[in-house]
Amino acid sequence: MTLAARDFLAPRPEAPVAAWPGGARLAVSFVLNFEEGAELSIADGDERNEPVYEVRDEVLGAPDPCMGSHFEYGPRAGYDRILALLEAHGIRATVSTCARAAERLPALIAGAAARGHEISCHGYRWESHAGMAPGAEAAIIARCHASLSRIAGQPPVGWHTRSAASAQTRQLLRAHGGFLYDSDAYNDDLPYLAPGGEAPHVILPYSFDTNDMRFGPGGGFVFGADFARYCGDAFDWLRREAQTRPRMMSVGLHQRIIGRPGRIGGLAQLLAHMTAQEGVWFATRAEIAQAWRANCGLPPWMPA
Repeated sequence: MTLAARDFLAPRPEAPVAAWPGGARLAVSFVLNFEEGAELSIADGDERNEPVYEVRDEVLGAPDPCMGSHFEYGPRAGYDRILALLEAHGIRATVSTCARAAERLPALIAGAAARGHEISCHGYRWESHAGMAPGAEAAIIARCHASLSRIAGQPPVGWHTRSAASAQTRQLLRAHGGFLYDSDAYNDDLPYLAPGGEAPHVILPYSFDTNDMRFGPGGGFVFGADFARYCGDAFDWLRREAQTRPRMMSVGLHQRIIGRPGRIGGLAQLLAHMTAQEGVWFATRAEIAQAWRANCGLPPWMPA
């Protein structure tokens, strides 16, 4: 039996050890996932309905107004709560955006970009790319990039696939030429450069544990304080480690999840704790990727 190639060992002595800008030791990235309106829906002509939410009652073969209404809560109520809290603490997020969602709500995406938040690509629909044919996936990547460029008024430079990317996703992103980084990895607390290829490509690992998705069934979070405590513990541990080696932390947010009134207090608690500490750089993922290139001795990235 031949085992698949895996990347279990991070480079250690030779890895960049420089601090983040301003002498910070820990970089923190808040990612607001903007998926609402891009979830699979028979009512939108998709092949099936999205089954993942706080309820587990998938409707087969017919429109699902229950699921659709749950997703609508995010832009209607959760979005403003989340951005108001982040901006009150001076934090600019990476808004990881499905292009179909942005096409339905262009004013929200354009407004976030105008206020200094990064707009990055989260696919066209909110779907896995595993098993996609290369030509079809390349078309989706190009369509997403073009759509968000038009809506946000500036081209996105980051990509994150819902859960599983395909075997060729990263290769297609590099071939497109418009992407500085992707977040289709979950295997480290630091960025790293993708191997191979003529132009260096930054990988910014993402996280499913410091993420409000754990409010879902079986995820372990019940109260807003659960989110604040878990993410706060991760933050405190990484700050300790960062005294000898820089670290990066990702916090995943969703409008329809942490934006609920019974949970938003957990985000407020976490932000108050984080921003009271020294040596922390709150940055967009694009800023972190550019800083990592500098750590690696590379010039600032420019689109091809």
